[in-house]
Amino acid sequence: MGWSQTDLPTQKPIKIEPVQKVDDQGKEEQGTALRIPSVIKEEPKINFKDSLSGRKQVKMLDDRKLVQAGTGLKIDPKVGPRTAKEGSRDHFGDQNLGAIKNNGKYIGIVARDHEFVDGDRVKIYVNEKVVEPNMLLTGAFKGINVDLDTGFNQIQFEALNEGSSAPNTAQIDVYDDQGQLIYSNKWLLSSGSKASLIITKE
Repeated sequence: MGWSQTDLPTQKPIKIEPVQKVDDQGKEEQGTALRIPSVIKEEPKINFKDSLSGRKQVKMLDDRKLVQAGTGLKIDPKVGPRTAKEGSRDHFGDQNLGAIKNNGKYIGIVARDHEFVDGDRVKIYVNEKVVEPNMLLTGAFKGINVDLDTGFNQIQFEALNEGSSAPNTAQIDVYDDQGQLIYSNKWLLSSGSKASLIITKE
């Protein structure tokens, strides 16, 4: 004689609720939708018609007082190029290059920056007349021919600047009409100063 047991699953019906619930009075409930309060209490009033017609002026800048860029900026005088004051040990005034004699028809005068080539420029005068308004001194010699008058002939070199490294520096050579070197010298000039050379022709 035997005993047996059979486990039968218990069935539990699933109840599907309708999407819209109905309360006891037969009215549909609204559900649990989130109610987010409005962050804008008052709607902006914009009249595009007036804006386009020019009646209402639109401000592109605020009403705060604006100042010019760089206001209150202080520059250190030690920074950047500077010009030595006249009378100081860094100032190089007018320089006398001396006097020579030559009886040729003309002479050739050439100059170059014999130190750091930094953009030095000079103006050349012959008997107070400008013969070269703006000569850039480079590492190579460049210059002019000067016709000699009987008597004194004054040649002046005016420093137009001091380049990026003060002062204005140059080596000057003078050749006769035969191509022979008859004079050589150097100058150190501050801006506006002149180096003068006298050539006497008998």
